[in-house]
Amino acid sequence: MFGAVILIGGMLVASGTSSATPPPRPGTDESGLSANETATLWAKEPDDCISDEEYYDRYGENRTKMQAVANCTDITFADPPTTAKRWTTYDFESLEAGDTNTSVYPPNAETRDSTLIADAHATIFAVQPSTMVHLNANETPLYVAPEGEIRGFIDYRVRVPDESENETSDWSLVGHEIEEVRLIQDGEVIAEQTGQQTPVLEYDLEGTGPSTLTLEADIQVELEETITTGTETRTEVHIDNLTVSSSREVNVYDLTASIHYANYPNGDTGIAIYQAQPWHGYQLTEDGDAAVRGVWRYYTARNTDWDRLVESSATEREVVESDAHPVYVRAYPSEIGPRADPIRDGPVIEKMWGTESSSPMPTVPDNVAIDIVEEPYTRSYGLAIRYDDVDRNHLQVQGIVRGETAELVEPQRGSEREIRESELSVELLEENESAATFEIELRDAETGDPIVLEPSFENHPRVAPIGVQTRAGYITIADQRVETDTSGTTTVTVTQPGIHTVEYHPGSWRTHNPAYVGDTVSVSWNPLTTASGWITLFIDVLRLSIPFLIALYAGLKLGSFLHVSDEYHP
Repeated sequence: MFGAVILIGGMLVASGTSSATPPPRPGTDESGLSANETATLWAKEPDDCISDEEYYDRYGENRTKMQAVANCTDITFADPPTTAKRWTTYDFESLEAGDTNTSVYPPNAETRDSTLIADAHATIFAVQPSTMVHLNANETPLYVAPEGEIRGFIDYRVRVPDESENETSDWSLVGHEIEEVRLIQDGEVIAEQTGQQTPVLEYDLEGTGPSTLTLEADIQVELEETITTGTETRTEVHIDNLTVSSSREVNVYDLTASIHYANYPNGDTGIAIYQAQPWHGYQLTEDGDAAVRGVWRYYTARNTDWDRLVESSATEREVVESDAHPVYVRAYPSEIGPRADPIRDGPVIEKMWGTESSSPMPTVPDNVAIDIVEEPYTRSYGLAIRYDDVDRNHLQVQGIVRGETAELVEPQRGSEREIRESELSVELLEENESAATFEIELRDAETGDPIVLEPSFENHPRVAPIGVQTRAGYITIADQRVETDTSGTTTVTVTQPGIHTVEYHPGSWRTHNPAYVGDTVSVSWNPLTTASGWITLFIDVLRLSIPFLIALYAGLKLGSFLHVSDEYHP
């Protein structure tokens, strides 16, 4: 479904519809979120788009403007919001396990049975801070902060064995417990605690990139069996242990960025930033007024796997509506980005590097309407920016996971690049009536050293000049593209008269040190400035005039034949 996009106070809203078990109505919970904040959580909810009068008649209360907007649209954000984590923390408290005869679990839980234990599970409720990313048509990875917490739900029921035909057994429950809960990252235990059915484990993840998080729990049940056979009675104790687990594939979002700086001769600062993982934006000044936003925008939606719960006993299974709704932040490539703020007199994006990805629209639920790109897009991993007022002490690379900023890493060869002025000069070598040959010289304006633009010698290393550094770049004149030689000069012949602009197009400062800014110079040529040019012009004019002179002469002669003298009177 497609819908209109509206901007309200920094939040983007887009119309759409959804269907699922309704979450609490905004303003009716004790989450600590305002009614406006709660209204923005449910991107997958049906958009009834009822009037204020209908809302009052239905619920007996008025609603805020944001609630009215959320009732008709899906709301998206310019920055990763805090509301998902705050809501999930609150709503997790409403999750309740069953008693010894009942196990409660979401329908997608991986349950296990043993002799005395049934319908046991350890299911991950939420991992936060985190952001689920609509990356392409096939991938929606979950990026998690290196430091955070995982919430789980563990439950089981006690299974009492059937009596045998020849014996009478009386079973009594001695005890049951969750002995230990562990969080495992790629096979290594990184957090553990004594058993709880709704554990919250804080973690500090290792490494970066793809990883597997496993929530694992040890359950123990102890039953006492009193066995009567005829007149004999004996007692046996039965202990059963079962380990249950569930896993979640994540991407550890330990963002690092490689950064290079350059100072332009006019005082502007050049910045090139590279990062392998998705990024949110760059802050260039302390107050954040100058910034560059990436392609990502955000919305929040619940995990619908928890919309309902199964209550399982020995005799029946009943599906009930859940009171607990984990909510995640989701990022998607927007049609709006990337862009620099402010638009006027703000940073200039000079270059973007990235890889082309397919549109992730197929991964968005049909009933969620957001301004997602519909065509292949460039997932950028680096930008080059130019701005006149960069505050290096407060430069930040902000992540797509709330609260995460990149560690800025300077290359071993240093992060500074020098940019110098270049100087073009042009001299006329020779000319004739049909062409002119110019010598173009390109030098460092400060040192006077030649700037060499010869093509790379990679294919012919034996003929590469010793002690001369070639560089990318070229010079244009009269629709021709040329490079200077080892002396910083080149010659070019033009055949078109007029004023020609000679321009130096330098290579990127990101790959050269020192680098240069471009330079331009104008040169004019006209064949009339030469003696041969005048002779040629005279001959051409005479040649072109002959037909007209002949016609003029013929006309005069014909006129004389037809002329009648005034003295003649018949």
